[in-house]
Amino acid sequence: MMDHEQYRRALLANPESRDAELLAHYASCAECRAYTERVQKFEERLRRALEVPVGGADVLPFQRRELPRSRISRMFALAASVILGLVIGGGLWLSLPKRSLAADVVAHMAGEPDSWNTRQAVPDSEAEKVFSNANMHLAPTAGVVSYASGCEFRHHVVPHLVVQSPKGPVTVMVLVHEKVKAQQQFDEQGYRGTIVPVKDHGSIAVLMKDPDSSRQDVDAIAAKVRAAIVWN
Repeated sequence: MMDHEQYRRALLANPESRDAELLAHYASCAECRAYTERVQKFEERLRRALEVPVGGADVLPFQRRELPRSRISRMFALAASVILGLVIGGGLWLSLPKRSLAADVVAHMAGEPDSWNTRQAVPDSEAEKVFSNANMHLAPTAGVVSYASGCEFRHHVVPHLVVQSPKGPVTVMVLVHEKVKAQQQFDEQGYRGTIVPVKDHGSIAVLMKDPDSSRQDVDAIAAKVRAAIVWN
C-alpha cells in the first residue's frame, strides 16, 4: 500500500483520480482524508475564481479610459482568488511530509549494492583519504574496513564505510551535516539500523541486513564505531 507522501503527490497531480490504491489509502488513513478535503476545497475555490467573468475589451495601459465599477470589482475578485489559490497551493505542496533521514540512508544503500561483497580490508591509503576529507580517522578497534568511499549525500560528501563484524558486514555513514536530537532506530526495506547523535559532529548511521540481528546488536556496533572515530 502506498505511503502518505505517495498518496499526496498522486492526489495533487490528479485530485479527481479514482485509482484503487488511492481509494484504499484514503479509506485507511484519517490524516490523508483531512488532507484530501483541503485539496478539494482549494480546487473548488480555484474553479470559482476562474469562472468570474471580466467581460468587455481589454484596455491598453496607455489608454485613459474609465472602467465600470462592477468590472473593476470582478477583476479584483479574480486577482485575489488567483493569489489565494497560489498561496494555498504552495502551502499544500509544503505540507507534504519530508522523507526521513533513515529513508534517505537506506535509499543511498540501493545505489551501492556491491559495497558488502568483499571482506578484504581496503588499503590504508585509500581509507585514510576518505577519512581525511571528513577531518577524522578510524581507530583499529572499529574492526576491518572492507569498503570506504566519499559519497554525495544530501548535497554533502560523507564517508560511507563497511565494517566487518561477527554478525557480518555493517554499513557506517558519517553524517557530519545531519544533526539529530536523540538516537533513532529504524527498520526500512529489510535493513535494521540506528542513527546516533555525535556532539559537535552531526551523527553516524549504522545499518545491517542480517535478518537475525537484533536492535541490541546494531546499537552495540554503533557504540563501538562511534568510540573508534577520532576527530582531527
